[in-house]
Amino acid sequence: MTIFFIWLIAFVLISYFANQQWNNGLSQGLDRLLPGVMKSHGDNRYLWVTTLAVLGATTLVRPVDILLVTILLALVGWVIVKLAGWASNMSH
Repeated sequence: MTIFFIWLIAFVLISYFANQQWNNGLSQGLDRLLPGVMKSHGDNRYLWVTTLAVLGATTLVRPVDILLVTILLALVGWVIVKLAGWASNMSH
């Protein structure tokens, strides 16, 4: 139960500060990091603030879980790139 309250406090604080900083550069910084399809150009403020707050609070409370998921996603992405390259070579 304590972990839940820590997560909830972190979520509220991160969402509050992200919402306050949205027009002061957070939106532009997010648009620089995202691919063209996902760019918000200042729209979808509450969706991105909530997403950042959930990721930030979870990273604060369970950093090892986030690290393992990141490593797993990187491995899956690497395998997909290698398989796509292999399939491309087979088609020539």
